[in-house]
Amino acid sequence: MAVNVLLIALPPLFWAGNFIVGRAIRHDIPPITLAFYRWVIALLILLPFSVTALKRDWRHYLQHPWLILGLSVTGITAFNTLLYIGLQTTAATNGLILNSCVPLVILLLGALFFRQPLRRQQIVGMLLSFSGVLMIVSQGNWQLLLALKFTQGDLIIFSALLCWAFYTQWLKCVPPQISRVGLMTLQMLIGLLLLAPFYAWESSRQAIPQWNLQALLALAYVGIIPSVAAYLLYNACVDRLGPAPAGMSIYLMPVFGVVLSVSLLGELVHWYHLTGIGLIFLGIFAAGMLPKLRVKG
Repeated sequence: MAVNVLLIALPPLFWAGNFIVGRAIRHDIPPITLAFYRWVIALLILLPFSVTALKRDWRHYLQHPWLILGLSVTGITAFNTLLYIGLQTTAATNGLILNSCVPLVILLLGALFFRQPLRRQQIVGMLLSFSGVLMIVSQGNWQLLLALKFTQGDLIIFSALLCWAFYTQWLKCVPPQISRVGLMTLQMLIGLLLLAPFYAWESSRQAIPQWNLQALLALAYVGIIPSVAAYLLYNACVDRLGPAPAGMSIYLMPVFGVVLSVSLLGELVHWYHLTGIGLIFLGIFAAGMLPKLRVKG
């Protein structure tokens, strides 16, 4: 059980800062450049540990070319690039709300395209957790949600999240004999090749990065923590628990956001934080994830 809990908890913990970092350095590093160098760093870290797996599994790669291409496009090339582009013009609050739609989108895609049963308890659990996210984001004032204005950036972010939902579902289609470390490295290689023309186009428009200390630290963070650690753990989570439970872990991102704000920034805990966190965990329980954690752990 402990391993499964970590697989559920660590990816959203590592990703909690990705929205904030992408928004914070939007004036320092252009979005496509940020995505490109993020994956360059991740590839350089992972490549020495995956050479053996790449050599061993190359025949399997040739048997599943479209699956690997789909994973590379949705998980590497499109998702983070669209996310960073969207964060240029949208608010972090809007991003968090849209991000909370991911578990429901994963569930609907599973029912529509992957013949996965759509259970009532999953829908109830997701709605409860989603209401918990809204409670935290709105600070208990629902009028703030009514006052939100959605922009073109929000549509771009939703497109990114749709890519992530497909990525999650396709991960479950990967044969178990394929090394996940080798597969992740191959995805990065393909994703970078596909991203390179867009990076060159952005650079040709005189979008010059401002390489200050903040930008370098942010780039190091997104290249190591969300890219390598979180992706590998999320892959393992999908393998062990399935796409729907892995998708439910996304709801933990605002929970970790609150915890990090309190512990690192000294912010106060308010009633809406506790109420929202309670609803999120109630939704996780209602969705039937806790029995999964116990049985498969």
